[in-house]
Amino acid sequence: MTVLPADGLSLAAEFPDPAHEQWQSLVEGVLRKSGKDVAGSAAEEALSTTVEDGLITRPLYTSRDHAPDAGLPGFAPFTRGSKAEGNAANGWDVRQRHRLTDPARLNEAVLADLENGVTSLWLTVGGATGVPVSGLARALDGVYLDLAPVVLDAGSELDAAATELLRLYEERGVAAESARGTLGADPLGHAARSGSAPEPAAAVHWAERCAKEYPGLRALTVDALPYHEAGGSAAQELGSSLATGVAYLRALTGAGLSVEGACAQLEFRYAATADQFLTIAKLRAARRLWARVAEVCGAADAGAQRQHAVTSSVMMTRRDPWVNMLRTTLACLGAGVGGADSVTVLPFDHALGLPDAFARRIARNTSTILMEESHLARVIDPAGGSWYVERLTTELADSAWAFFQEIERAGGQAAALGSGLIGERLAATWAARSKDLARRKEPVTGVSEFPHLAERPVEREVPPAADGASGGLPTVRRDEAFEALRARSDAHLASTGRRPRVFLAALGPASAHTARATFASNLFQAGGIEPVHDPATVDASTAAEAFATSGATVACLCSGDALYAEQAEAVASELRAAGAQRVFLAGRPAEYPGVDEYVFAGCDVVAVLSSVLDRMGVA
Repeated sequence: MTVLPADGLSLAAEFPDPAHEQWQSLVEGVLRKSGKDVAGSAAEEALSTTVEDGLITRPLYTSRDHAPDAGLPGFAPFTRGSKAEGNAANGWDVRQRHRLTDPARLNEAVLADLENGVTSLWLTVGGATGVPVSGLARALDGVYLDLAPVVLDAGSELDAAATELLRLYEERGVAAESARGTLGADPLGHAARSGSAPEPAAAVHWAERCAKEYPGLRALTVDALPYHEAGGSAAQELGSSLATGVAYLRALTGAGLSVEGACAQLEFRYAATADQFLTIAKLRAARRLWARVAEVCGAADAGAQRQHAVTSSVMMTRRDPWVNMLRTTLACLGAGVGGADSVTVLPFDHALGLPDAFARRIARNTSTILMEESHLARVIDPAGGSWYVERLTTELADSAWAFFQEIERAGGQAAALGSGLIGERLAATWAARSKDLARRKEPVTGVSEFPHLAERPVEREVPPAADGASGGLPTVRRDEAFEALRARSDAHLASTGRRPRVFLAALGPASAHTARATFASNLFQAGGIEPVHDPATVDASTAAEAFATSGATVACLCSGDALYAEQAEAVASELRAAGAQRVFLAGRPAEYPGVDEYVFAGCDVVAVLSSVLDRMGVA
């Protein structure tokens, strides 16, 4: 007799509970069919994936994957959110970034954003890349400063920009308790970007003033983006932010602020990537770690970290930039689910220059759709309770804490930046990731995978260059190696009227050669090399003529292993006799006379394409 639960629905109650060992047995059977004879935990390990920071994601997570108690939203350790209601009350703050230098144009863009869903403004002020401090009043003309929080990014012009913003509050009758936003003081972040020595005195001054006069205004930003944009991992980004936050706590408490008061002056800024689960775990881990810092400092209740998530510029591509809309949507989803208080979605054309009105509209609507149509903000901590997310949060927090301790042993964030320790660690991480990118183990859609040579370029106004040469941390992009190859192809097209070409010598019927011909076509186009696949099939008697009429200087054999054994040597010989400078074969390396090089899944695509362009004389 089946006993129904109280709600009257049996659902899966009639089925026996499966055991973990049963699942492993099924995995063993599948792996055995693919040639891997492993058993037990080894079978599970065969399906595991190593990601950044040495973390391993497994194919199955169960209640056996213990993690520390995440607590409740709004309570220490704040893993589940800094507020008890999460974002369920009003959703997250939609914060738009602006880099325009002309006050009138900036004002037009700002008003359009505020009228269409944006709830706070992030303004670059001063220098060659921002609106002049003297133009801030014009840029904010018509903005209700008591309703729209303003976040400044003024770098070395912090004093002038902060003074002007507070003057505007007073001039426009905004009560001190109604002022919201962040002055953006971040001496260590500025030092990381510029290579200059950090000067914390101004940051301390503004923190003291905000604490006394403007209770809703924060003075300091702990910006972790410089470390992410230099190629750092999630744990390195978190560790650097912790070290920076601790340095600011020391400076502020040394000036007389309480620990609680010092914590209230900080807003933390993190990158959100298209790896939505890693983004969720990173934001949850950041809150847990900062809560631990506050606890050690004797202010456990002040450990609710204020978070601003920004979609990653490292993941943005210049080729096929429309795909960036998908990337930023995933990143925004991860930031929202992860509990970020404010989210900035960079426009899809961010890597190309200043965004147009359409790009800004898509950026702000990304948050709107996720909140208003997908109802993402109606659930408090949507990822909470997921064994995978909870375990990933814990492992990432452990790795980040280890990096934070390394920085502290080196004397703190300022010392670690000055000695080059942080730069060295980030560079090593990026070098390892670059190898994965070059081998397409980390594919970049539209760039290293599925490139479109005939796409119409998207052109945007290029913003002014930053003042002077930067001696700080570098900025990297996932597409940079492939972008360099494509730029060479573009220059060749402009000077000769034609892209460099490769002839795809397809052997046998379509069923035999289609898979590898498609693979080779995709691979060569990633370097801007146009594939010629005409005629659809060749053999030793037709290869020379087909190659001669293709306009190519290199060729690639495409077929199955059986036909390679029969025809590869003869066709390669004919192609070489017809003038082919180099003959490739799509497949794993073997001994085929006449074949110079092999292209296959996992090969160093960047190295292959670079050498091919060199041989073709493409500068």
